Amino acid sequence: MWRRVMGVGCGAVLALGAVVPPAAEAAVTAPCTTWVGSVTSAGAHTFKAITTTTPPSLTRSSTSAGVYGPGQVRIASHFEDYPKSGAGSVRSGYVVIGDALYHSGYAVDGSGDVEPPGASLQRIGGGWSNFSLVEWSAYNAGAVAPRTELYGLRKDGVLVRWHRQDNGWRSTGSYPGFGAVKTMTLISKQPTYDTFLANTNGGALYTIRIPVTSPMKPVVKSVRTRTWQAFETLTASKCGQYGTLLLGIDKDTKTAFLYAVGHANGTATVIKSLGQVSSTFPDPVDFRWSPVSFADDLNGD
Repeated sequence: MWRRVMGVGCGAVLALGAVVPPAAEAAVTAPCTTWVGSVTSAGAHTFKAITTTTPPSLTRSSTSAGVYGPGQVRIASHFEDYPKSGAGSVRSGYVVIGDALYHSGYAVDGSGDVEPPGASLQRIGGGWSNFSLVEWSAYNAGAVAPRTELYGLRKDGVLVRWHRQDNGWRSTGSYPGFGAVKTMTLISKQPTYDTFLANTNGGALYTIRIPVTSPMKPVVKSVRTRTWQAFETLTASKCGQYGTLLLGIDKDTKTAFLYAVGHANGTATVIKSLGQVSSTFPDPVDFRWSPVSFADDLNGD
């Protein structure tokens, strides 16, 4: 069943200098939960549920051993996790192994054990040793025709995009100017655009809205100009109708911090720190767990 996902304005140069608005608070009207995963050095997948208590609490944790070989995976996209008939679930996403990008899928039983052992890997293409990030966006809402985009951030700062077709992936453009980006996470997927939230080595925080039209022309807006440089990984989940639950992972200290982020609105975007998560994050590769794509209605921009 997981093989269904297989495959292949504003200037985008990130400049600093925007004015930081007065401190603001994003209201969390009801408890929200985000799900973060990792690939351990031994090749296991982990699953952590983090809830907006004060401080943020780890409400569920599990590990599925034997998904990959030790040290095999260098980069991972977000992974879908959706129920299968009987107990357990089916999981799928994309990973970079060596120089190649693969679609990766596997199933777990009710105890979280992989069945059969090891993930199925379908090679999509090579040249990925030059990339630092991969992510995909699958939009499908009611009568709106589904679309799936694949994004890769190259180490030279070029953001590249492909569109999913019946016979694989078609290149739909690239855009330079993102050399300052440290990491980025998808916060919104709409019929006509996707939006990422990105931090930079200098500490700035930006939204990058990417219309689905070609040629590819991202629209970049400053959100904050400093203090965000510590995070090597950002993950985002929906919280409320238009908000985002943002998790920032600092790999140097193996810690993570949770934020409630209001609907994206440039430097007026409301961000409230919810505190440090009561868990450590020691693994080399982190990613977001999501429900099946039609239920993963990110709406942060």
